[in-house]
This record gives sequence, C-alpha cells and structure tokens, in this order.
Amino acid sequence: MAFIATLAGILLVTQIVSHACNRVGIPDVIGQILVGVVAGPAILNWIHPGGMIFEFQEIGVIILMFIAGMESDLSLLKKYLKPAVVVALAGILLPIVVMGIAADLFGLQWFESLFIGVIFAATSVSISVAVLREYRQLNSKEGATILGAAVADDIGAVMVLSILISMSGTAGGSEVGHSSLLFTLVKQILFFGGTYLLIRWLAPYLIHLSGQLLTIASTSVMAMVICLGMAALADFVGLSGAVGSFFAGIAVANTKKKETINRSFVPIGYSIFIPVFFVNVGLSVKLTTSLESWIFIIIMTILACLTKLFGAGGGAKLMGFSVPSSYIIGSGMIARGEMSLITAQIGYEAHLLSSEYYSDVITVIVLATLLAPFILKHSLKATHHLGATE
Repeated sequence: MAFIATLAGILLVTQIVSHACNRVGIPDVIGQILVGVVAGPAILNWIHPGGMIFEFQEIGVIILMFIAGMESDLSLLKKYLKPAVVVALAGILLPIVVMGIAADLFGLQWFESLFIGVIFAATSVSISVAVLREYRQLNSKEGATILGAAVADDIGAVMVLSILISMSGTAGGSEVGHSSLLFTLVKQILFFGGTYLLIRWLAPYLIHLSGQLLTIASTSVMAMVICLGMAALADFVGLSGAVGSFFAGIAVANTKKKETINRSFVPIGYSIFIPVFFVNVGLSVKLTTSLESWIFIIIMTILACLTKLFGAGGGAKLMGFSVPSSYIIGSGMIARGEMSLITAQIGYEAHLLSSEYYSDVITVIVLATLLAPFILKHSLKATHHLGATE
C-alpha cells in the first residue's frame, strides 16, 4: 500500500505540473522529470528509485516506444525520402562525432564517449510539431521534411543503439567474445528479418483475427501482446525491449485498426506508466556543486544545440533548401526529449554510461529540450519577417 500511495501522489503531482508547463509553453516531460528531481534523493528525498517504481517505468518505456512507432508516419518519409534521409543522416553523424570527441576530451572512455554521442543523435519531434502547428507551418515543405527526417532519425538512432548494446557485452576482444558477438549478430539479423514479416503479414493477420474474438477490447489486447512479445524477443536476442516495442508499433501502425489501438494505448501509457518513467529519470539526478560537472553540462548543452542545427540544417542546404528554410529544419531537429531520455536510460542500465556522468547527461538533455522550442520559434519568426516561408 505504501507504493500505491506513492503512485497516486506521483500521478497527481505530475498532472498538475504538466498542466502548468503546458500553460507556459514548456514541454510537460521537463516538468515530470523535475517532479522526480524535487521528490527524489537530490532535494526532498521522499521517493527512491527501485522496487515497483522500476518495474512500472520499464513498462512505461516499452509503451512509450510502441506509441512512438505507431506515430511514425512512413508515408511522409516516402514523400520526402531523399531530403529527409540526408537531413537525418547529417543530424545523426555530426552529434555522434562532435559530442563523442568532446566527451573523450573530458576524459571518458572511448566507448562511453561514443554512446554519449548516440544519445544526442535522437530527435523528439513532438515538441517541434507543437511549435510548427502554432505557426501553421506543419504542412509546409520544411514541416514535412522535419517530420520525415525525424522518422528516419529515430530509426537510425535505435539501430545504432542496438549495435552498441550488442557490442558492449563482447568488447573484450577475446575469441569467446568474437564468437559471442557473431552469435548475437546472427540472432539480431533473424530478429529484424522476423520484424519485416511482422510488419508485412503477421501483425495485420493477428489484428484481423483479434476482431473475431468475443472478448472486451480484443484488438487492443492483441496489440499489447505484440508490443510485449516483441519487447521480450528483442531482449532475448540482446537488444533493448524498447527497440522491440518500437518496431511492434510500426507493425501495428500498418494495420486497419491503427487509430483504435492508438486511442487505447495513449490513455494506458500516459495515465500511469509513462509519467512514472519520467519521474524515475528525475529520481536518478544528483545535483552537483562540482565546477567540472557544470563546465561539462554547459559545453555539452551548447554542442547539443549546434550539432543538430548545423548537421540537419546543413543536410537541408545540401538538398537545395534556402538558408532560412534550412534554419527552420535545423532548429526543428534540436529537441531531444523522450528519445534521448530513453536512450540514456537504456544505456545506463546496459552499463554503457557510468553513474558519474548519467545525471550530467540528463541535465544536458533537459536544458537542450528547454532551449529547442525557443530556437525554432526564432527561426520561424525570422523567416516570416523575411517573407521566405510559404
């Protein structure tokens, strides 16, 4: 009952804080993380990570990634395939290289530095969508390219994360390690082959079959079976369960019941499990008074913004967009939010990121996410002033 009381308190406070954040134009995930920071060991020390909170946040990650997969609009990626892929690749490579080198210069091991670069390769387009909608630019060529690039960006980041997790257990270089890595890669190739079959045939068949069952919410239950089943299968082949649920979401999005399933999963996730995930992120934050940590946080926050702005924006310029349009696209890709937080959490649990730097990295993600909507608004206002937008 102590956990139930804690859970009730978490859900109530996160609702109030999220409402306040939305009123002032701040992403509500930032408010939920701050609830964890304030209530956790960093300040009040009322709630501690672990136990049932850990189990709930695990489910929260799986459901959040499933929803992200469902909301990945593959038709937009097809329409703006070439510019979207170039923008996504440039927006992935520059953060990995620049922020990886920067982390290495701070004295981190090369594998951990590489992983920090991967954390900041992901984009959270939901924040940009809200700003684009406000300025009625969601259906512009810049808005569509941002959305298409975000789909490719997230898939690319998930794939790189999968490779790093599989390598982390066999980084010793021994003969046994190489053999284990080879076996793991074979399992993962089979997994992705099975994922293709799931997207193309199996998921539509299972969802159709569920419609014939005389049970309550049969379609949503079958979607949950696919979600959890893929998460468990991904874990079995050495990937994160979140990776499996992400591709499960893409598979279910290609069925005729997508809207029905999405309407049921969003309340399931956001009413209980997903807020616990973001609060748990805040519980892991430790406020630092170290000058070195603050230097790390400030420099990495600046780089987090600039690498996406110039990476994705440079990719757009290469594809023939004007400088103002490239500025919009680059600034629209800055927000990290959920994807980077999930990546950091997954890597922390897989021992790719040490506890010493985990809290600092979370702080950088929060700061970059807070700055992103302001930079995007500036790009839209500046472009509108120049009369360059449609």
